[in-house]
Amino acid sequence: SFIISSGDVRRGIWGGKMEQEIEVIHSWSAPRSLSTSLMYSFAQRDDIEVLDEPLYANFLRVTGVERPYREELLSTMESDGNKVVREVIFGPGGKKYRYCKHIAKQRVTGLTDDLMKKGKHFILIRNPIDILPSFDKVVPPSFNELGLAGLASIYSELCESGKAPPVIDAAELQEDPEASLRGLCEDLGIPFQAAMLKWDAGPKSVDGIWAPWWYKSVHNSTGFTPAKKYPSPFPSSLYDLLDQSLPFYNMLKRHARKTSDIGRSPVPCPNLPVPANEKLLAWVGDEILPRDSAKVSVFDSVVQGGDSVWEGLRIYKGKIFKLEEHLDRLFDSAKALAFNNVPTREEVKEAIFKTLIINGMFDSAHIRLSLTRGKKVTSGMSPAFNLYGCTLIVLAEWKPPVYDNTRGIILVTATTRRNSPNNLDSKIHHNNLLNNILAKIEGNNAKADDAIMLDKDGYVSETNATNIFLVKKGRVVTPHADYCLPGITRATVMELVENEKIILEERRVSLSEFHTADEVSFSYTNMFDEHVWTTGTMGELSPVIQIDGRIIGEGRVGPVTQRLQHAYKMLTDESGVFMFGNSRKGTGEWKQWPEEEISWK
Repeated sequence: SFIISSGDVRRGIWGGKMEQEIEVIHSWSAPRSLSTSLMYSFAQRDDIEVLDEPLYANFLRVTGVERPYREELLSTMESDGNKVVREVIFGPGGKKYRYCKHIAKQRVTGLTDDLMKKGKHFILIRNPIDILPSFDKVVPPSFNELGLAGLASIYSELCESGKAPPVIDAAELQEDPEASLRGLCEDLGIPFQAAMLKWDAGPKSVDGIWAPWWYKSVHNSTGFTPAKKYPSPFPSSLYDLLDQSLPFYNMLKRHARKTSDIGRSPVPCPNLPVPANEKLLAWVGDEILPRDSAKVSVFDSVVQGGDSVWEGLRIYKGKIFKLEEHLDRLFDSAKALAFNNVPTREEVKEAIFKTLIINGMFDSAHIRLSLTRGKKVTSGMSPAFNLYGCTLIVLAEWKPPVYDNTRGIILVTATTRRNSPNNLDSKIHHNNLLNNILAKIEGNNAKADDAIMLDKDGYVSETNATNIFLVKKGRVVTPHADYCLPGITRATVMELVENEKIILEERRVSLSEFHTADEVSFSYTNMFDEHVWTTGTMGELSPVIQIDGRIIGEGRVGPVTQRLQHAYKMLTDESGVFMFGNSRKGTGEWKQWPEEEISWK
């Protein structure tokens, strides 16, 4: 490879080679990120010239930072940054490509826009937990010296210009050098060369004059080496700096090309049921965060023991349906579990309203509202460790009803029995859902939509996710809520049944009663049919057409279900809490806010 030394940067000459137009490849990284190893790798190619931090002298001149080699560097290397960009970085050369290793913090104010507009750019990242322990061998570590914020800024600027740069993680480079280099070359539009995998040990002519201070370990290398299996203890004095820097690394890491995407079986990125939810904002604790940043502490009780309560809320035309009832149950559940430092009702409402409004969710949306016991001071079961107060989570999503309410769904009966109040009372709407999840697994394995759960005596309790009803001989029947949650949607439907002058029975119901389909006569139709349906905030009023292989009625949505579905829709149109505090309960109207305030999805 034809290599340009730091002296060449000073003199601006190429050793007498025939000069030609050259394509520049810019590498941007933080210090101690394997950037020198990657520079050595590219220097092995037969079509590339290499520059080691050509903007370093300009950085020292502009910032005034101290380095043990500062005076020597400023006296021997061109310090006019724009002159370097014009004559050195983009000057003519003797090879097809020129590789420029840049440290992100060296991109200081005053540099010409050509630096970012011209050439091909890529970002090299490394976890600051691996960088910081060795950083102070030359200079004391600091947020500015590490420069990850600047690296994130470079990435964002390139993306805004329409040239999203490839991102490569040093960990992937160490794990599988060939696959990572092949992928990087593919992204840069240049052919991979096997020579990039090895180089000779010792100093190189490409090295800057700072090499004796920074490059000792890489001079001992002859290629990329795997990371140590176990890291060294992390200095506690660097904890705050790690905490400040890690978010920038994590942001860039989300865009990094994985080795598995290149040389191994691909790991597909799953498709979201509703693509618009990819860029939602969620409330966690006391702030609103982007989807991928919306996380709770590993010390939170919901992680430590599923110690949390929750509600499901649905949004119709600017209104939250049955909000007050759901909040009543949330606070009752929190009280039953002896939560302390619970947010007020108004605080919870404000978090709900703000989350919906900032997402522009005014219809066809669903909220998973969770209240955990909060973060612990140390891991353990005891609520005595919960000294920070509760954690409130408002997860709003674009979500139509999860079941097919026009065609009907299929159920099977699970062998997993519903929890008894002797063990864990289902009237506490808690997050410890393993009982339900095990039943849902049985339903999934049977290719059914959901699974019926029986109580300890073999009577039907509910499904793994919803309450359940049947129609038999003109009567609507639903199980007692002894083992199941007395759902708010369940109570709403029971009220609608009575309003429709249909006889309602709440009693023990055997499984065979759900299996059998007697003909029933409904006053408003000549059809004869027995029907079963389930209720829940996620699915509203969902008809069941088959249970355990038995066809229910005529295998389609029955007239009673249709009648109650219509009544339910009318109710959601007429009632609910406006998130803007402009309730018009009973009018069937809602305020049409200006287009700039509402984004309909």
